[in-house]
Amino acid sequence: MKTTIAQRIREARSFKQLDQGTLAAKIDIATRTVQRWEKGEQVPDSNYLMRIAKTTGVLARWLLTGEGEMLPADGHKSKIIPLPTSRYKKVTLVSLPLFASVPGGVPSHIFHPEQAERHITVDDVRDPGAFALEVKGNSMSPRIENGDIIVVSPTHEVKNGDICVVRVDEEDTVKRIKIDDQFVHLIPLNPEYEPMLVRKRDVTFMWRVIKVIKSV
Repeated sequence: MKTTIAQRIREARSFKQLDQGTLAAKIDIATRTVQRWEKGEQVPDSNYLMRIAKTTGVLARWLLTGEGEMLPADGHKSKIIPLPTSRYKKVTLVSLPLFASVPGGVPSHIFHPEQAERHITVDDVRDPGAFALEVKGNSMSPRIENGDIIVVSPTHEVKNGDICVVRVDEEDTVKRIKIDDQFVHLIPLNPEYEPMLVRKRDVTFMWRVIKVIKSV
């Protein structure tokens, strides 16, 4: 039976006889993030998978896929090749709450920001109030497609042409926006969908989409 990444991280840590706090300190990340990895609530990116493999002595390929042997064969060096880190700038990773779906077609009541379904790890997000949403629908295809995750910032300034999550009369949608004196134009990128015109006074908020994470 094939194991999950969460199970393999826990197995690698136990093999090295490390508790979650010690592993977290060795790979320079918060203990709660290791806890989320081992619960399957988050998946570490390739950088942290390599760090876990190096720290615990397991093979990176096994840790990522579950295939092959867990440990390097005796007398053979690990195939993990370290990169010259001096050439690369340090990237700050942050954990964001992933909320219930926001539609990519017509407005819907699906979005409930008071309850996060899980968390995801992303880079280069400086808004502490930012959060993530999974898109349902294809009105913003091909830029944003069904199953993609968008990162939303409530504090970024919104301008004409931005893609935003917009609440209109207690309903939510994601669209490119155009603002004039009295109205907000909600413009889909998919030509099969029609633009919508709403009055400014009916708009509760417009929150800018600052990152798109494509579904694989």
